[in-house]
Amino acid sequence: MGRSLEEKKKKKKAWKKDRKFLILCIPAIVFFLIFAYLPMPGIYVAFVRFDYGKGIFGSQFIGLQNLKFIFMSGKLGLLVRNTVLYNFAFIVSGMIVQVLIAVLFNELDSKVFRKYAQSFMILPNFISYVLVGLFGFAIFNSTNGVLNMVLGWFGSDPVKVYSEPALWPFILVFISIWKGAGYGSIVYFAALMGLDGEMLEAAQVDGASTLQRIRYIILPCLRPTVILLLLLSMGGILRGNFDLFYNMIGGSNVTLLDKTDILETFIFRAMVSNANFSTAAAVSFVQSVFGFILVLATNTIVKKVEPDYAIF
Repeated sequence: MGRSLEEKKKKKKAWKKDRKFLILCIPAIVFFLIFAYLPMPGIYVAFVRFDYGKGIFGSQFIGLQNLKFIFMSGKLGLLVRNTVLYNFAFIVSGMIVQVLIAVLFNELDSKVFRKYAQSFMILPNFISYVLVGLFGFAIFNSTNGVLNMVLGWFGSDPVKVYSEPALWPFILVFISIWKGAGYGSIVYFAALMGLDGEMLEAAQVDGASTLQRIRYIILPCLRPTVILLLLLSMGGILRGNFDLFYNMIGGSNVTLLDKTDILETFIFRAMVSNANFSTAAAVSFVQSVFGFILVLATNTIVKKVEPDYAIF
């Protein structure tokens, strides 16, 4: 009885101590309740032949037949391969560049220059992919694009970028890095702000070079953050960046499909032709399930190798 009263006092004391932070969490909790959890029953549309007149729960239940079209197309292997490889390239390259930018910002002595540089690098994150696609067309189109104009000045032959599938993996990865590097580096820079400055000063006094301090102190400090973000990214590895692919390439360039077609763009073309929303919901459901499994599997591996860095 005395122990239960003591535990209640401890909980009450902890609540008083942390209530400001808990109150700050309320908007986020409400957001996820409204936009993530309340709509979840709507996933039932993935298992029915949706009828606008009958509604979601009144439509005929057909199980996983909505996925049949993607298996019958014979392109499932290609679509999954492209989606996974592109996302893996986006995650790894983006993470490397973001960590590099965060480390460089941390090494800057001028706080004013750092502030303006960070603001400048974050700007691409707020540019719509529609505008990015327009910029891309202005640069790469074969008639009067900037790229071919520059090549013409040097006497080189024009390059038909929209007819060269081999170029697009590099272009798409570059655009993904350019758009997300500045914003993503904020997380790693924030982690570096928690680093003990006395440790870096002691290393400098002991004669450690800048590269040695980065290698043996700064990068190990970022390791937990890198692993956590990698775990969270694994959940979306089967979800392609539809905005990037559609606005840069479009949905009708048959020449580039083998190198640039992903699950989302294939589903979009199918939906435009027959307006079957149940099929899109079914594929999205399967992507979510596989993403959840990948997060669990990756977390299990991390837990065995580095238990302190696992999510749960």
